[in-house]
Amino acid sequence: MLPIVKGMEELPKTELRRGWTTGACATAATKAALRRLWGGAFGADVQITLPKGETPTFALEHTDAGDGWAAAGIIKDAGDDPDVTHGALIIVRVAKSDGGVVFKAGEGVGTVTKAGLPIGVGEPAINPVPRLMMDEVVAEAAAIYGETPNVTITVSIRDGAALALNTWNPRLGIVGGLSVLGTTGIVRPFSCAAWIASIHRGIDVSIANGATHVAGCTGATSEKVVQDLYGLPDHAMLDMGDFAGGMLKYLVKHPVERVTIGGGIGKITKLAQGAIDLHSGRSQVDFDGLATLMNDPRLAEANTALGAYQIAGQPLAQAVADAALRQVNTRFAGPSYDIVIIDRAGVVLARAGA
Repeated sequence: MLPIVKGMEELPKTELRRGWTTGACATAATKAALRRLWGGAFGADVQITLPKGETPTFALEHTDAGDGWAAAGIIKDAGDDPDVTHGALIIVRVAKSDGGVVFKAGEGVGTVTKAGLPIGVGEPAINPVPRLMMDEVVAEAAAIYGETPNVTITVSIRDGAALALNTWNPRLGIVGGLSVLGTTGIVRPFSCAAWIASIHRGIDVSIANGATHVAGCTGATSEKVVQDLYGLPDHAMLDMGDFAGGMLKYLVKHPVERVTIGGGIGKITKLAQGAIDLHSGRSQVDFDGLATLMNDPRLAEANTALGAYQIAGQPLAQAVADAALRQVNTRFAGPSYDIVIIDRAGVVLARAGA
């Protein structure tokens, strides 16, 4: 069964249906399994709260329990963006730990073997936001049932090892399976035309409301930092995502005085190197190019842009910001541009431009 999603039937037929990340599915499965472990019953479905307040409800596809453990499974529904994990069964097994919340990679979930990722070497490939979501579910359940929040969470994905061969995980040094991902819990439908059209509508609205300064960011963290940094109203924040080109081309024809581009070191590096579609499936960081830019041959051996930053530090971030500014000024002349590079914790690493 696919997740039950409240309100989704109310969406206009022309609007693409959203889905849910592996992290959201794993969080829901964790909550259901804890309900059985501590409360005695799984229930038919389970509701969770996502980082931005959405409250999807998921149907349980798999349940099992034994002495001191319980497991629940959910089928991932990626909505109208069927990715490699669409339809995968995500199972979480919970049991008592020796202290605190402990994450383990079960069958089909990868293990990190190279530095430069937000998860340390040797850790299961469960990203920070899903970990936080599951931590919160454990704390909430422990309070409800009067238990100590000492839990081992083992996440498995059916056929994950095979599915991972169709992702960038092997290149990133994540071995044995897939990653448990997600920053918002939501998979936004990946129709390029639809997304770019929504950016264009956002620009139109901004201009209609008198905005002279707009910002396009690659994700929720960079968007919040940039909005706070410049005190921009909501209507001036464009949902750029990976589509830098879609935004910039339209702004050349429908200009405003100032445009800020914010994002992480990886996506801004790709922009600096000439990419205008920043999605990981369609553009990659040129590490030889970074080595040349910084005159540092070590960077050619980096695994990720974050790994390169950990080698070269802030001078690399500044050089990337400067190069990205040159790219947009050369190719999309008109507005006054500035670039802001932000890390996952919301810290500004470098700025260039206006």
